[in-house]
Amino acid sequence: MIWDFDKTLAPGYMQRPLFEHFGVDGADFWQEVEGLADFYRRSGVGMVENDTLYLEHILTYVRQGKFAGLSNRMLRDLGADIEFYPGIPAFFDELRKQLEAEPRFAEHGIALEHYVVSTGLRQMIMGSRIADHVDGVWGCEFADTIPMPGYLENRQQELFDPAEADRQIAQVVYALGYTTKTRALFEINKGSNVNESIDVNSKLDEEDRRIPFQNMIYIADGPSDIPTFAVVRQQGGRAYGVYRPESRAEFEQAAGLLEQGRIHAFGEANYEPGTQSYLWIRHAVEQIAQRIVDDRSVAIQDRLGPAPGHID
Repeated sequence: MIWDFDKTLAPGYMQRPLFEHFGVDGADFWQEVEGLADFYRRSGVGMVENDTLYLEHILTYVRQGKFAGLSNRMLRDLGADIEFYPGIPAFFDELRKQLEAEPRFAEHGIALEHYVVSTGLRQMIMGSRIADHVDGVWGCEFADTIPMPGYLENRQQELFDPAEADRQIAQVVYALGYTTKTRALFEINKGSNVNESIDVNSKLDEEDRRIPFQNMIYIADGPSDIPTFAVVRQQGGRAYGVYRPESRAEFEQAAGLLEQGRIHAFGEANYEPGTQSYLWIRHAVEQIAQRIVDDRSVAIQDRLGPAPGHID
């Protein structure tokens, strides 16, 4: 199970607690972000990365004192205030338990893993209520411990002083955009997220990959996820769209994704028992698990061959 975050697991954007903590109008911040690409082009910059410009704008707010003292520790603490859609995070554990409780799946050791792949802030996700319920999180990262020129010769600069754990974030060290989210899928596919000796760019035969794409379900909310939807669908996985229950615009957006063949189905962002999303996702998980069982049974029979019999 691979989950987008903003507007998929949580209503709106995860940065809301950050804005509220510093008394910043979130609408003003995002409006400024929307204008950044044009601003930089007019100032002579040839190319900009629209998806991650907001990260640099956060750093501008830090330097200008609007987010004074913002550290990774503070981001993680603020993540505790992120609100989630109904059913989250309980749904993560329910799906796992339902799979494990089915003898035909347990016999084959089939397990369910949850991953979050987001263009949002990883530290806030790691501080949220879902952190203990997922197996891995991809998101954007800041550094608040910066090596100075010459740090390789002066090893003392590499030491992390706990007393300085709250210094301000100062640099973007990992950025995930709408198209680069697909890299996370290949890391999960090849297993480089659990085995550091495997490089995501290394050639790896399909049978040696840890999680085949056909065993993946990707859940997200909108057009910005089209590249990721496409990779999952083209490789035989499942794609599911969600929308905010009270939003007609988001419903029409999700319906458009279905009409265009981008997703297999869609439903309200409500993961409580009995809802469309709960039932569809649970059914998809069981279908994939059953296919794994069937494929293994066929493979075993092929290897064993027919049993010897008597000759008349």
